[in-house]
Amino acid sequence: MILKHLKTILPAQDGAAKITAMTWSHNNVKLAVCTSDRVVIMFDENGDKKDKFSTKPIDAKYGKKSYVVKGLAFSPDSTKLAIGQSDNIIFVYKIGEDWGEKKVICNKFVQTAAVTCLVWPLEGPIVFGLADGKVRGANVKSNKSQTLYQTESYVVSLAPNSSGTAFLSGHADGAVVRFYVSKDDEQLPQGKILTHNVPPYALCWANNHIGIGGCDRKFIFYTKEGRLGQQFDYARDDTEKELTTTVCSPSGQSVVVGSFDRLRVFDWSPRRNLWEESKVKEIKNLYTVTSLTWKRDGSRVVCGSLCGSVELFDSALKRAVWNDRWEMTYVGPSQVLIKPLKGGGRGVILKSQYGYEIEDVKFMGKERYLVARTTETLLVGDLSRNLLSEVPWMDTSGNEKFFFENANCCMIFNAGELSIIEYGNNELLGSVRTEFMNPHLISVRINERSQKGVEDNKKMAYLVDLKTITIIDLVYGVNLGVVSHDTKIDWLELNETGHKLLFRDKRQRLQLVDIETKTNTVILNYCTFVQWVPGSDVVVAQSQSNLCIWYNIDAPERVTMFPIKGDIIDIDRSDNKTEVIVQDSRQEYSYTLDEGLIEFGTAIDDGDLLRAMNFLESLELTPEAEAMWRTLGRLAVESEQLHIAERCFAALGDVSKAKYLREIIMLAEQVAQKLGHGDGMDFYEVKARMAVFNRQFKDAEAIYLDNNQVDSVIRMYQNMNKWEEALNVAETRRHPDLPQLRANYHQWLMTTRQEEKAGELKEQEGDYLHAVQLYLRSGLPAKAARVTLNTPDLANNVGLINGIAQALITAELFEKAGEMYERVNELEPALDCYRKGNAYSRCVALARSNFPAVVVQLEEEWGDHLVSKRELDAAINHYIEAGKTIKALDAAVHARQWKKAMQIVQGYMSENPGAVQKKKKKKKKQAAGGDQDISPYLLKLGGHFAQIGDHATAEKLFMDGGMFKEAIEMYNNAGKWDKAYSIARQYMQPEEVSHMYIQQAAQLEEQGKFRDAEKLYITVQEPDLAITMYKKQRQYDHMMRLVTEHHPELVNQTHVHLGGELENENNYKEAEKHYVAGGDWKAAVNMWRGLESWEDAFRVAKNSGGNNAAKQVSYLWARTMGGESAVKLLRKLGYLDQCIEYACESLQFDFAFELAKGSQASKTQEIHYKQAMALEDDGKFPDAEEAFIRAGKPREAVLMYVHNQQWPAAQRVAENYDPDSVPDILVGQARQAFQEQNYSKFESLLLRAGRSEMAIGLYKEANMWQEALRVCREYAPHKLDELQEEYDKNVMKQTGTSTASGDVKLLLEQAAKWEQTDDVAKAIDCYMKINPSMTQDRAIVERAWTSAAELAIKFLGAVKGPKLAAELGKRLLEIGANNAAAQVFLGSDNIKEAIKALVLASEWDKAKKIAQEMDPSLLKAVEEKYKEFLKNEGQADALASVDVIQGLDMFVQKGQWQKCIEMAKEHGSQVLHKYLALYAAHLIKENSPVEALKLYVKNGAPAQPQNYNIYKYITVSMFGQHALATAESYKVWSELREFLFDLVGNMNHRAEALAPRCNEAFQNHCCSWPHAATRSAGNTKVGWENMAFVCWNHFLDLCEAIEEGSLDTIDHSDFANTDVPFEIPLPPKANVEQGDTESAKEWVLAVSMDQSVEQELPQDERGCYAASLLNPDGSKSPPCVVTGYPVLKNKMEFQYGKVANKDDWNSLVMTAKMTNSVELTDVLRFVGTWAGTGQQGYAFK
Repeated sequence: MILKHLKTILPAQDGAAKITAMTWSHNNVKLAVCTSDRVVIMFDENGDKKDKFSTKPIDAKYGKKSYVVKGLAFSPDSTKLAIGQSDNIIFVYKIGEDWGEKKVICNKFVQTAAVTCLVWPLEGPIVFGLADGKVRGANVKSNKSQTLYQTESYVVSLAPNSSGTAFLSGHADGAVVRFYVSKDDEQLPQGKILTHNVPPYALCWANNHIGIGGCDRKFIFYTKEGRLGQQFDYARDDTEKELTTTVCSPSGQSVVVGSFDRLRVFDWSPRRNLWEESKVKEIKNLYTVTSLTWKRDGSRVVCGSLCGSVELFDSALKRAVWNDRWEMTYVGPSQVLIKPLKGGGRGVILKSQYGYEIEDVKFMGKERYLVARTTETLLVGDLSRNLLSEVPWMDTSGNEKFFFENANCCMIFNAGELSIIEYGNNELLGSVRTEFMNPHLISVRINERSQKGVEDNKKMAYLVDLKTITIIDLVYGVNLGVVSHDTKIDWLELNETGHKLLFRDKRQRLQLVDIETKTNTVILNYCTFVQWVPGSDVVVAQSQSNLCIWYNIDAPERVTMFPIKGDIIDIDRSDNKTEVIVQDSRQEYSYTLDEGLIEFGTAIDDGDLLRAMNFLESLELTPEAEAMWRTLGRLAVESEQLHIAERCFAALGDVSKAKYLREIIMLAEQVAQKLGHGDGMDFYEVKARMAVFNRQFKDAEAIYLDNNQVDSVIRMYQNMNKWEEALNVAETRRHPDLPQLRANYHQWLMTTRQEEKAGELKEQEGDYLHAVQLYLRSGLPAKAARVTLNTPDLANNVGLINGIAQALITAELFEKAGEMYERVNELEPALDCYRKGNAYSRCVALARSNFPAVVVQLEEEWGDHLVSKRELDAAINHYIEAGKTIKALDAAVHARQWKKAMQIVQGYMSENPGAVQKKKKKKKKQAAGGDQDISPYLLKLGGHFAQIGDHATAEKLFMDGGMFKEAIEMYNNAGKWDKAYSIARQYMQPEEVSHMYIQQAAQLEEQGKFRDAEKLYITVQEPDLAITMYKKQRQYDHMMRLVTEHHPELVNQTHVHLGGELENENNYKEAEKHYVAGGDWKAAVNMWRGLESWEDAFRVAKNSGGNNAAKQVSYLWARTMGGESAVKLLRKLGYLDQCIEYACESLQFDFAFELAKGSQASKTQEIHYKQAMALEDDGKFPDAEEAFIRAGKPREAVLMYVHNQQWPAAQRVAENYDPDSVPDILVGQARQAFQEQNYSKFESLLLRAGRSEMAIGLYKEANMWQEALRVCREYAPHKLDELQEEYDKNVMKQTGTSTASGDVKLLLEQAAKWEQTDDVAKAIDCYMKINPSMTQDRAIVERAWTSAAELAIKFLGAVKGPKLAAELGKRLLEIGANNAAAQVFLGSDNIKEAIKALVLASEWDKAKKIAQEMDPSLLKAVEEKYKEFLKNEGQADALASVDVIQGLDMFVQKGQWQKCIEMAKEHGSQVLHKYLALYAAHLIKENSPVEALKLYVKNGAPAQPQNYNIYKYITVSMFGQHALATAESYKVWSELREFLFDLVGNMNHRAEALAPRCNEAFQNHCCSWPHAATRSAGNTKVGWENMAFVCWNHFLDLCEAIEEGSLDTIDHSDFANTDVPFEIPLPPKANVEQGDTESAKEWVLAVSMDQSVEQELPQDERGCYAASLLNPDGSKSPPCVVTGYPVLKNKMEFQYGKVANKDDWNSLVMTAKMTNSVELTDVLRFVGTWAGTGQQGYAFK
C-alpha cells in the first residue's frame, strides 16, 4: 500500500501545537480532531471543516488550561463522542447525526486518576486507561464505570481488535494485556500476553499479530500468543527517531507507524505469510507524528503532528471503476471500499472475515448485488441493504452461475449442485443436487413473514427431476416431503410461511400441496398465470379469460372468479391496496382485490383471532366468508378460545356445535367460579368434552377412566350410539348392568332396523335359525347362506335353501345361489346362476360333466369376462380353447405376453397368408363382415421387439403390416441411422425423408443426444443445423469441427465470433483459445489488457504475435506499473532495451528516461537524440537543440537549423559546440542566396567557406558559363582551361543534336524548333519521346502524338507515313484518346481501325456515318456493336428503337411486363400475342391464372395453335382455385366464359378443322350441362340421395385413380349407356381439399348402411339416365341452354339453332326480372349472344 497525500486539513503552527487526539466515526462521515488549545474540530469525509466546540475542565475553577485531552472516541452509532481528559474525567457529548446539531454532555465519568488513553469498541463499554495502572469501562446507559482489571504500571496505550470485541492495553513497564468486553467466536486467552523491552506507546492489534513500537526505534510484530514474529530495526538509521504512534487498518492487514518527519507502512502478504514494508512516506518539516487515525472504510489515513498540522492521505492499494457507476477502492488485500459514482451514496465495505486476499469483484443482478472471490472463500452482498456474506468456496473454476431473483438469498449453480447463501449469513444455508436451475423451478422462503412461536422459518422447494418436487427445511436440513407428479412441472412456489406449495405442470394444471398434511389438490385448469399475493396467503391466477382469487387457500374449492380482458402481468400491493395488473394489447388495466379478505389471512398468521373475528363480523356470509369462519373456528378450538369458536360455528349455522361449546364454556365457568382461580379448562370433564368435540373419543375415555368415571364413559358412548365401545368398557370394568346393556343394545338394533347387527348377535349366541331369518330380513342372503351351509341341521332344509337361493338371485349373488342349487342337485339353475355370476370355473366344470355342448361357448364367455376384469393372461388360453384367435391375440398383446402373441400371429399368418395385405377400399355398399385386420397388433408387437432390441423381428412385423414409417422410427430411436435411411429412401419421398430426419434430430437435440443428432443432420446434408445445435449447447469444439469440415472458408471468422461471445460471457480462457485459433490474437491480447491480466496478455502476444507483439504488450504492462517495478518487469522479461526503443518510437520519452535510469549513459544519450529528432519534426527547435546537445550531437542541432535556414541559431550552436561545422553553415547560406539569385552574397559566402569550386559548379548547372569562367579565372585559375573546354563542348551540343533532357516543355520547344527548320524526322522524334510517364496532363501527350502523326502522314511518304501513323494511333488508343486515334487512322486511310476507335469512344453516329460513306460493309458490324452496347447498358427503350424483338426480350428479362406489352401493341398483333403468351405462361407458373385470364380478356384470345396449351392451363388452373368457389367470384367465371366463347369464335373465323369440335365442346362444357346436374346431385337436400350416392362414389374412385395414376381400377358400370366419358386425362393431383374428400367418404360410408338408398341413377321416359344426351338408340338429344339436360318435349328454339326446356327457360327469365340480379341479367345477355333470340322474342340485355 502506498500513502498518497491528498490535502492539508489544518496547517502547521509556528512552534509546538500538538494534535492530542483524533478519531473517525464508525459511519465514515465525521472526523474529530482535538488541538492543543483543547478545541474539537469536526471535518467531513473529504476533510472540509464543518463544526467545532470547546471542551471543558472537570471544574471551571481550575481554568481551561488545567488539563489535556488524552483521547477521543465515537460511539458505535456515531452520534456520541467520548473525550478523556487528564483532569480525571471523561465527558460523553451527544453530537447527533447531522452537522450543526447542539452539543450536549450526556454522560460524565469522574475518575480517581488522570485518563491517559481511551477507546470505544463496537461492543461493550467505553474503555480507558488511567495513570495509576487501572483499565476501566464506562457504561453509557447506566452512567457508571467499573474497573476491568488493575496493574501497577501507567497505561500508555489502548488498541481494539478489528471486530470490536476486545482490546489490548500497553503499560509503562512494557506489559501488554488482552481483555474481552463481549463474546467472540475466536476468543483467545485473556491477561498479560507479553512484555516489550520499552513502553509500547505505538500499539496496534492486527488480524494475526500485535504490532508494537517505541523509543528503541524498532517495530516488532508479535503473534497472537505473544511470541516474537517479525522485527523491523531502524536503530542504525541516524535519521530515524522514536516511533511515537501507530494505527491499524480496519481490515487488520496494514499498519501505519509515525515517527519524526515520516510515516512507515507495513502490509501483510497472505501469500508469503509475512509483513512487508512499503515505500517510506517522507514529509519534510512535519516533525513528530503525535496522532494517527484510519477511516473505518480503510480509504483514508489522517496524521496529526507536533506543530499542529493535520494531513489527509489516501490509503488505497489500487482503484477501479465498474461500468462508470461504481468505484472500487482496494484499501487492503482483503478489503475493498465500493462507492457509487452517482447518487452520493456512502457505499459498502467489502471485507474478507478470514483475511484472504480479494482477487475479483463483479457486480451482478442489475448491479444491485456483488460477488467477490478469494482463494478460499466466496463473498456475496446485497448493496441496497448493505448485507454481506462470506462462505468457504473451494471451486476456483469460475463456472458458477449466480441467480439473484430472490431478495433474501443468492442461488449458485455449479456442476449440478445448487448452493444457497443468505445475505448477512456467513454459512451456506443449504446445498442440494439438481439439474434444473431455473428461478421458476426453485422456491426459497427465508423468514418472509413472522409466525407465532416460530423464530427461524427457512424452507426450499426444488425439482429433483422434471416430475418430482422435494421440500426441505433449511434450518434443520431435514426433508419435509416429496411430491411426485405424472406430468412435467414448469413452475412452483412456496407461500411466505412455507406451509403450502403451488405448482403448475405442462398441461397448465395448477395444484396445491399442503406440506403438513401431504394432501395434493388440483385447483385450476388452463392456468397461464399464478402468484401468491405478497404478505398474505391469497392466491391470484388466470385461467383463459377468468381472474381467479383464493382469499382462503385452506378452502381451495372456494374461489372467486370474474372475467377479464387481457393477460395478467403483475400484482401490485402498496398503500393498503392490492391490484392485479392486466395487459391487453398495449394498454394496461388494474383490478382491485378485497383488501379486507387479504387482511383476514394476515390476522390468522399473526395469531390475532379476535381481530380476525371482528373483521368477519363486518362481512356478509358469502362462500369465501363461510370458509374463513370455518378456518377461524378450527384455529379457535385448537387454541381453546371457545368463545370465538362458538361465534364461528354460530355464524356457520352449526347449532349443535355452537350449543355444545356453550355447555362446555358454562361448565368451565362454573368450575372456575367454584375453585376461585383459573379458567376451568383444566377440569377433567371440560377436557373430556373437548376431546369428544374433536372426535377424539379414546382420549375422552382415557380422561374419564383416569378419574374413575366409568358410567360417564358408558353414557358418552351411548349418547354417541357407540354401543360396542360401551359394552367393551362395561365388560372390561365388569359393570353390574352388563346384561341389561346387552338387552338394550339388541332392542336398539331392532328399533333402528339394524337386523344385520342383530343377526350377528344371534349367531354369536348360537341361535342360527333366528340369525338366518334376521339376515334374510336385512337383505343379506349371503350371510344367511353361509350360516345355512355351515349348519348341518339347516343344510338339509330344501325349502329354506330354495328361499335363500331366490334371495341370492334377487341380490345378484349368482355364484352363491348356484352353489345352493347344486347342493340340492338342481343342475340347470345352478349352471345358469354360475353363468350369470361369472363363476366360470364352476360353470365349466359343471358343464364338462353334464352339458358338454356349451363348453366352447362358455370358454369364450370366460375369456370375455377375464378381459373385462383386466385378467388378460388368464383369458388367452380360454380364447384359444374357444377357437377365437383374434381375441386371443388381442388379450396376449394387452397382457404383454409377447412370446405367446408372436406364436398366435405366426399361426394366424400361416392359416391366413393374405390377412395383412392392403386391399382395395370399397366405396359401394357392402355387407358387414369380412376378415379382421391384425395390423394394430403387428404394430404393438413390433414396438415391443423394438423396445427390447430385437430390431430384425420388429422390422419384419412392421413391414408385414405395411408400417414402414414405424420401422424407420424404430431404427432412428435405436441409433441405426443407416438402416432407417435405407428404408426411408425406399418408401418415402426425398423431401419427406429430409423433413423427418430434421425433426428426429431436433428431438435428439432436446434429449441431449447431440452426436446422434449430428449424424442425422449430416445424413440429410444439413451441417448448418448441427453447427447451430452445438453452438446452442456451447460445445464449441464439436461446432468448430463441423465448420472445418463443411465450411473451411468460415473457420477463422467463426473462431473470432465465438471468442467475442465468450468474452462477453466472462469465459476468458475459452475466448482466448478461439481468438488465437481464428488468427485474431490481438483481440485476445486486448481482452486480457482490459481485464488487467497482463501475464495472460503477454503470453498470448509472445506465443502468437512473436517478439514484436510481446515487446508492445510488455511495454504497455510496464506503463501500468511505472518506476522501479516496470524496470524489474522488463528486465525479467528481457525486453528492457526494446521497450525503451518502443517508448522512443511512440514519443513516450519520459517513460523511456524512467526505464533507462539504471542503464548506461549511452542509452540515455540515445534517448535524448531520438527525443531531439522528434522535437525537430514537431518544429520545437530550441527544445530539440537542447536534446541534441545532451545527446552529444551538437552537429545535428546545427544541421537542423541549417535545414530550416535559421542561420543565426546554427552559427551560434556551431561556434559554441562544433566549430568544424561553421563552413557547412556558410555553404548552406550560399545555396539559399543562389536560389534567391543574390549572386554577390552567394559568392561571398562560398569564398569565406573556401568553396570556390562549388560556386563554379552551381554556375555551370545554372548554365551561367560566363559567371563560372569569371570565378574560376579569379579564384581557381588552374582549372580555367578545363572549364573553357567543357564550355565549348556544351555550346556545340546545344547547337548540334537535340537536348537529352526529359523535360516535356523542352521537348515541345525543341520539336517546334525542328519544325521551323523543316527537320521533320527530328521533330517527330521529339514528339514521340513524350510519354505519359513524363506528365500527368494527358492532353499534352495526346497533342504531341497527334502532331507527330500529322507530320508523318504529311512528310514521310505513302509507306512510312501511314505505318508510323498507325503506331501512333495505337498509342493514342492505349491512353484512351479514342477520338484522336480515330482522326489519325482516318488521316492514314485506315477506315476499319478508325471505326473501331469511334466505337470505343461510343461515337456511334460518327462511326455509322463513316462506315456508310467510306466502307458500307462495316455498317452491319457497327450496328451489331451498338445493339450489344445498349443491351449491356440495359437501355431497353433505345434498343427497341433499333431492334424491337431484342428490346422486348430485354423488358421480359427485367420483368417489366407491362412496358413490354404496351410496346408490343405498337408493333402488330403477332408481336403482341407472342409476348402475351410469354406473360401468361409466367403468370400460370406463379399460380396466378386469374391474372392471365384478365390479360386475354383485355387483349383478345387469337386462335393460334401454339397458344392452345396456355388456354388449357388457364382454364384447368381456374377450376383448381378453391378461393373462387363463392358467389362473389361470378365476375371471374363470366370472364372465363367470355374468353372461351371468344376463342371458339376466333377458331370458327379461321375455319379450322377443330372448330366444329370446339363448338360442341363449348356447348357441352361452358354452359350448364348434364354434369352440372350430376354435381348438384351431390346436394342431398333436394332428395336425390341415390344419384348423390352414385356420384360421390364415382368421385372417390376418381380420387383413388389420381393417387394411383391409372384409370384401370375404376368401375364405370353405373354410367353405362350415358354420355359420361370413361377415358379422361388424369391430373397430377386432386383439386379438392383433403377435408372435403374425407367428408364425402364419411357420407358414402354412412349412406351405404341405409337400406332405403339404392346405387342407381334416375331415369326418364327414355329409360336411360335423365341427364344423358345419349339416347338408347345411339342418337343424341339437343341440350338445354339453361340446365344442360336433354330437350325431349315442350321445346323452345333459339335463333342460332339452340334449344331449351321451356319451363326451365321461363323460370330463369322470371327470376331475373323479379330479382334484378346483375349476374342473372349477364347470363341472359350471354345466352342471347350465343343462342340468339328465342321464339318468344325476349330481348337479352
